Amino acid sequence: MIESIQQFDVELFLKIHRGLSNGFFDWLMPLMRNRFFWSPLYLFIIIFCIKQYKKQGYYIIAMVLFTFALGDLIASRVVKPLVSRVRPCNDFSLANNIIHRVPCGSGLSFPSAHATNHFAIAVFLICLFYSRWKPILPIGIFWAAIISFAQVYVGVHYPVDVITGALLGTLIGFFCSRIFKKLQPDF
Repeated sequence: MIESIQQFDVELFLKIHRGLSNGFFDWLMPLMRNRFFWSPLYLFIIIFCIKQYKKQGYYIIAMVLFTFALGDLIASRVVKPLVSRVRPCNDFSLANNIIHRVPCGSGLSFPSAHATNHFAIAVFLICLFYSRWKPILPIGIFWAAIISFAQVYVGVHYPVDVITGALLGTLIGFFCSRIFKKLQPDF
């Protein structure tokens, strides 16, 4: 059972990583996973929260940081060492199939911390702001999903890594939003 899932995962990885290969994605996907590319968005979120919600805005930003830290801690420090899955770009059996679009790194693959962290932040913000601004749902999910997809496209994660990261991040984001709403019931 596990072997058939792993085989499917490798086949899907290759369909995305090699099969969808094109010049536009080769340019776009490394940007989508680059933390500096998203800096203006992060700055906007900080300014918006503080300007719009004053003191509560600081609490929102603190909880976004806590959500990120919790996601990163669970994905990178707890699950990855337990599973110890090698990244596809470091897998010797795939060496002839990897297109090196970004540096691979020496870290482990399962789950994707990028997917965990971005889905956690997206779901946290969706849970907070959906009643006030409905478009945050598709925008937040698309933002986290494109970052996650980019991880597979550039060759640093398998699809199951990012799907699991997305699910884990969704749970963390929901959990953190519940904590925030308990601490800030009038939000």
